[in-house]
Amino acid sequence: METHTSSFSSLHSYLRALSDTPNRLARRAGSMSTSSEETSRARARSGPTMKRSLRWHDLVGFGIGGMVGAGVFVTSGRASRLYAGPAVVLSYAIAGLCALLSAFCYTEFAVEMPVAGGAFSYIRVTFGEFLAFLTGANLIIDYVLSNAAVARGFTAYLGTALGLSTRTHLRFTIRTLPDGYNEMDLIAVAVILLLTLVICYSTRESSWLNMVLTVVHILFIVFVIVVGFWRGEWKNFTEPANPKNPGGFFPFGVSGVFNGAAMVYLSYIGYDAVSTMAEEVKDPEKNIPIGISGSVVLVTVLYCLMAASMSALLPYDMIDPEAPFSGAFKNGSAGWRWVSNIIGVGASFGILTSLLVAMLGQARYMCVIGRSCVVPTWFARVNPSTSTPVNASAFLGIFTAAIALFTDLNILLNLVSIGTLFVFYMVANAVIYRRYVNHGTTNPWPTLSFLFCFSLTSLIFTLLWQFTPSGKPKAFMLGSCIVVAIFVVQLFHFMVPQALKPEFWGVPLMPWIPSISIFLNIFLLGSLDRPSYVRFGFFSGLTVLVYVMYSVHSSFDAEKNGNLGVKECVDTPENVISKV
Repeated sequence: METHTSSFSSLHSYLRALSDTPNRLARRAGSMSTSSEETSRARARSGPTMKRSLRWHDLVGFGIGGMVGAGVFVTSGRASRLYAGPAVVLSYAIAGLCALLSAFCYTEFAVEMPVAGGAFSYIRVTFGEFLAFLTGANLIIDYVLSNAAVARGFTAYLGTALGLSTRTHLRFTIRTLPDGYNEMDLIAVAVILLLTLVICYSTRESSWLNMVLTVVHILFIVFVIVVGFWRGEWKNFTEPANPKNPGGFFPFGVSGVFNGAAMVYLSYIGYDAVSTMAEEVKDPEKNIPIGISGSVVLVTVLYCLMAASMSALLPYDMIDPEAPFSGAFKNGSAGWRWVSNIIGVGASFGILTSLLVAMLGQARYMCVIGRSCVVPTWFARVNPSTSTPVNASAFLGIFTAAIALFTDLNILLNLVSIGTLFVFYMVANAVIYRRYVNHGTTNPWPTLSFLFCFSLTSLIFTLLWQFTPSGKPKAFMLGSCIVVAIFVVQLFHFMVPQALKPEFWGVPLMPWIPSISIFLNIFLLGSLDRPSYVRFGFFSGLTVLVYVMYSVHSSFDAEKNGNLGVKECVDTPENVISKV
């Protein structure tokens, strides 16, 4: 076969490629990979394979470590004081159920395609190259920015644990730089580079380190829970400190519980990184469902106990929204103020575990994006000695450390990001589309119409919830949206048969569970602030620019050289799934 001339071999070749951009976009933007290609041909582009050394308990450890960061010490107090009161316990339970539904969607794909690409691979085989690149690039950007902020947060909590001032003792200031960029944090840089070396060395050793740090972190949390119940009083679950404030277990009503759930749900973000470990898991059809779902269930129990302990410790109207646990002990009797230092130590361990898991996840996303040829394939290389994606790990580690050195990102330590919720939304849509559409044999428009109508109904509900004043008209409109949403799902369920059925593990109660996940992610997206959307729009625009100027031409070259499939690819049931 004649070799296609690279679009980047010369300036003339690149300009000629740019002039052909519309045709290349038409050919590549919607091009879909197949499950068999992702698990064999695409994976071969990394050279040596990643070693399958992880089991379900490793995934549970990664899941807990990724979710239970320092942010739980913040979100619980804010949700209780401002939204749910003592019923924040139910908020965590509801949020945990929502996270479990979303985790089911990830699990079906991870079992079907045990590759390191996570959501990028799932969307690429479902909606095509462009949407996969858009979601994958936003996710990596979120990982890098959040990891930089979390590393700087480690310095702050370390200062709390040691009783030192972060600004004067642990960071140094360069006066000539603008505010927000003038506090140099060498500790954050050292932590990121050290963890980068660990994840480059071995995934198995990374799992052991994560397990040790997670166990220590959980022991600190259990200590705080026990002390909270020991010092707490049951009357605090129903009686506010100020009699003028609303009382009872539901001081802000049922709506307050759901508003609280929307806030604390963001403390569960992190389990998605576990799906990127699928390529390194033994018996993925057995270990992945236990690992992902088990970690979400255990974290839900832990969060509910923390919320109950906090509610017993103080009346909800006395809780410090920014530091509910350490604030309670610091402002209490002198004999218990040392507990606030213990909380600082525990939070520091939580930051290390969440940072380790996130850095593992971001490297594997970049590795698989490199396999798709939309970024340089150098990122896809797996080191033959360590069986890890060293190039992607080192590049992103150094990039993250550079940002963490001088940039005060002012991001909460719970890794909140609009990009992550957008990816969750896309994966929930993808699992429905995957089940009901078999390319080449079924008509995709009924499924696409359903997804559009249901998303639109969910969006209307969210806008009404956020901007309509309370009262009977609001309740009526919200109820109408719920009825319409249920009708749309039920109509789709009866009218459109499933085209494919998972061979090993699938989301139960299809399409109800992923539909609920779609609704919840839209609802949570509606709770984010305007700067989040500005950031998302900016980075999405930058991603589109990169795709048009580089990625589409790189993947077009790879296709012409026989390294990538074309648009009309069809997944056969014999690959990984069987027909109903």
